[in-house]
This record gives sequence, C-alpha cells and structure tokens, in this order.
Amino acid sequence: MTKKMKKRSPLILLAHLLLIGLGIVWIYPFLWMILASFKTNTEYISSGISLWPEHFQFGNYKRAWDTAQFSVYFWNTVLITVAVVVIVVAVCSMTGYAVGRYRFRGRLIFMSAITATMFMPQGYTIIPIYTLINQLGLNNTLWGVILGEVGGAHVLFILLFVAYFRGLPKELHESAEVDGSGFFRTFAQILLPLSKPIIATTAIMQFMFTWNAFLIPLVFTLGKPELRTLGVGMFQFVGENSMDWTGMAAAASISLVPILIVFLLLQRYFIEGVSGAVKA
Repeated sequence: MTKKMKKRSPLILLAHLLLIGLGIVWIYPFLWMILASFKTNTEYISSGISLWPEHFQFGNYKRAWDTAQFSVYFWNTVLITVAVVVIVVAVCSMTGYAVGRYRFRGRLIFMSAITATMFMPQGYTIIPIYTLINQLGLNNTLWGVILGEVGGAHVLFILLFVAYFRGLPKELHESAEVDGSGFFRTFAQILLPLSKPIIATTAIMQFMFTWNAFLIPLVFTLGKPELRTLGVGMFQFVGENSMDWTGMAAAASISLVPILIVFLLLQRYFIEGVSGAVKA
C-alpha cells in the first residue's frame, strides 16, 4: 500500500461512516412506520421515537384490509395504475420518437408548449378535466380516474424518450427505411425494443405517481366510495373525534409493498435509463 493510499484510507473510512449515518437517518422514518403498524394505538402515542413494539399486533393489518375495505381499494389501485402506466408509456414513447427522430414545422413551439405545462399546478387543471370527464359520462368510474391521470403532458417522460431516440445511430433508421419499413413499423419493431431502459424508467416513475395519487381519484370517486384508491382510502382511518393511527400505519405499509417490488425488479433498467438519457 502506497503512502498516498494510506493517507486516503482514513478519509474513505470517514466518508463511509458519514454515508452510513445519513442512510440510517433516511431510513429511520420508514422503519418506524413499519414497526408502528404492529403497535396498539396507546403504545403508538406513548412510545415516542422507539421502534420495537412490546407485543406485535397483527390485527392492525386485518383491520386495514377487511374493515377499512383496503382489499377493494388495493385492486382498484392496481387496475388504475396498470392502465395508466401502459397508456403513458405508449403515448410518451410515440411522442418522443416523432420529436426526437423527425424534423417538422412547429416542433420547437410544440416542445415549448408542453414544457410550459410543467409549471402549472394540478389544482388549476382539475376543473376542465372534471368537466370533460363528466361530459363523457365517465364520472364515478374507474375509466374516468384513468383518463384523468393520463390527461397530463408527462413532459419529463417525453423528454427522456426524445433524448434517447435522438442518441440512437441514424443508420438504424436509414436501414429500416431501405428495407421498406414505415413510420410505425420502424418505431414498434426496431427502435422501441432498444428503449427498454427508458420504458422501465417511465413505468417506475409513473407507477409511483399514480399509485400515490390523491386529488384526481378523490374528485372522480366522490359519488362511489367503493371505487376509491389506496391514497383516498386513508380517510377511512380518520374519525370525527379520533384517529386510528396504527390502522393507518398498516394501510400505508400495505400500499408501499408494490412500489418496492416494482422498483427492485426494474432498478437496473431504471439506472440505465436515467444515465442513458443524461449522456444523450
């Protein structure tokens, strides 16, 4: 070991210890919520920041799943989220392909217009979205919630696809045209399969956004509470004079499991997609 490496080793050790400490601070609230879901409401309030419950109360999960109807809300959320993710990936990939691979009149204006929507709060657009969905006769339906969630510009995902498709070799597109492939066939059979990292990135991020959505599912299910999603279903634990804290912690833990599973399965593609878009 050289003198230079010996001098660096204490700094590296200090950096590792600092990062471990920050990691513990970051993960502590998550662990606290998970373990709080096994406590009684009395212990939840009196235990402070302590993690471990005196006795594990598995009944909190049964209460959240059955009594609070989270079994129904869970499958509503699954259906809505899967449909939204599929539609958003399809729309954003086609938009990114058209903008990234073709030059057309008004391209800059189009990109400027959709980018401007990033700065518009969702609360400002909920009224026209509600009016449109209501006129289509889809209010208080799962399709109404799905279309409401899909209705945004999804600028970030479009820009990711634009950067990725623009960075692909032009020879791929030219060879496809020589072979007689049209616009859609070139996109669907050649370029889209190459964009798996961006598809995974979009799917993960949109999955999280839709799974945790609150405003649109709340507005479009007011007339039919049985169509609520998990985020809106948290209201079940709020009473007029009391709140079921441990039931809410159990429900929140249930709602986090699918997000963790999806991220763990697709994390490699997620990292590749982000890094690939940045390089492009």
